[in-house]
Amino acid sequence: MEDFAVRHINNSRRTILITAHLEDSWNARIQEMAPDFSVELRPWAKVEDISDELWKEVEILFTLGAFPTPEQAPNLRWVQLYSAGANQAFNGPLAKSDAIITTASGVHAVNIAEYVLTTMLSWFHRYQQFDTWKQKGQWPDEQERNLFMPEELRGKTLNVVGYGSIGREVARLAKVFGMRIIAMEQRSDHRDHGFLFPDIGDPDGILPDHYYTKDHFYQALSDSDVVVAAVPLTLATRGMFDAAAFRAMKDSTLFVNIARGDVCNEADLIDALKGKEIAGAALDVFAEEPLPSSSPLFGIPNVIMSPHISGMTPHYDERVAMIFTENLRRYLKGETLYNVVDKERGY
Repeated sequence: MEDFAVRHINNSRRTILITAHLEDSWNARIQEMAPDFSVELRPWAKVEDISDELWKEVEILFTLGAFPTPEQAPNLRWVQLYSAGANQAFNGPLAKSDAIITTASGVHAVNIAEYVLTTMLSWFHRYQQFDTWKQKGQWPDEQERNLFMPEELRGKTLNVVGYGSIGREVARLAKVFGMRIIAMEQRSDHRDHGFLFPDIGDPDGILPDHYYTKDHFYQALSDSDVVVAAVPLTLATRGMFDAAAFRAMKDSTLFVNIARGDVCNEADLIDALKGKEIAGAALDVFAEEPLPSSSPLFGIPNVIMSPHISGMTPHYDERVAMIFTENLRRYLKGETLYNVVDKERGY
């Protein structure tokens, strides 16, 4: 990577534009780190809220979704996304930009991994049955009590489809419960090369009992008690969980989707649930959000659903600020940035 710090920008000033929300303490730290830059704070501003004059000065952009055209921001060199996913960055003008794009990958690892463990424990320890019983307002008889017989996570096979920061933290927590871990990973180097928070995940990639590539996807599904979709949304992953995938799973399998709704063919999933081709699903993401009240998913009893909240945490802004400032330090020193998006692969 070339030395960004000494490269001359042909405009009146070098500008860092931040349209994400950060606490004041982080804003001051950023200005201290980059004294040669003007730091412009425009929380949640849209593209049209920024003047043409300012866009021409922007060299670094930290944003959720304010993506200028290359003509608007001719000096833009680096875009740090506020989100861990990059798919939204390729649905507009940024797709044509030569700027480096980095994500906030790693920011969701703790909270989404805990969400996955919550759904697995809830499912196998029959918490849905507990709630149904409670609503009846009467103590269950002996036959009804048998419906509460739990299953243990220990010894079950967890298939992490997409071994990124979230998948690695899911594996770390699941390993404590004695689960067998298999993971889909296309690269031969299983180390985590993204931004790492301390004591989280699987930096060296040593936790899975077995790795497999997409060529063995269906075979791996057939060996799984829990399948967790944790892949980024790309052309290659869109709709990858389809009728064939659900047929490959055991009829006792729990499917968990914390990726994107569109990695799953929702109609095929509904058919698989109704036909009892799989045991159940835990879904935090959907093809259409908000999920319309007409969706059959609302009426299927073997589904745990939440309204795209697994990524929510009160620590989000702090964690994403840590990622941005570490990348800013690297940028100023001309070092390789964390979480650089491969524009060919889309993540």
